Amino acid sequence: MTRGAKASWRDAFAMGAVFGAFQAIMPALGYLGGAYFRDAIEAWDHWLAFGLLLAVGGHMIWEALHDDPNETEANPANPFAWRRLLVLGVATSLDAAAVGLTLALVDLPMLASVLIIGAVTFALCVPAVRLGSRLGERVAHRAELLGGLVLVLIGTKILVEHLSGAA
Repeated sequence: MTRGAKASWRDAFAMGAVFGAFQAIMPALGYLGGAYFRDAIEAWDHWLAFGLLLAVGGHMIWEALHDDPNETEANPANPFAWRRLLVLGVATSLDAAAVGLTLALVDLPMLASVLIIGAVTFALCVPAVRLGSRLGERVAHRAELLGGLVLVLIGTKILVEHLSGAA
């Protein structure tokens, strides 16, 4: 969202719906890919899950700690236009395909998982858009840092559990 953009409830619901849908669709695609290749990668799936979560979480941490010079430029485009929402929905959910692959590797049910992911994304996105238009950049970097750390810790937990079970 561009700095200073004011979000109405309609804007917040639109963004929540688009982001929730893409955050559900992408893990489903990743899950199907993981289920298809499961037999081929089962011996090292814990390393793959760890690596994917480390990469996604690490990228989030890096982005939180490094300023993007393009973020400060004024952008007059409407961040809530449907075309822009669709592009943002795809761009912000690509890493969710890796999460879906991880779900398949740790044997979680796909339908329940993607429905929960989509619903939680929607439920959190709507108030976050409204709140974000008021708080702006003051908390964005800290939230991204925390989210990245959580993903790294989840990946580490998966790896430790598999390695301790194999010992």
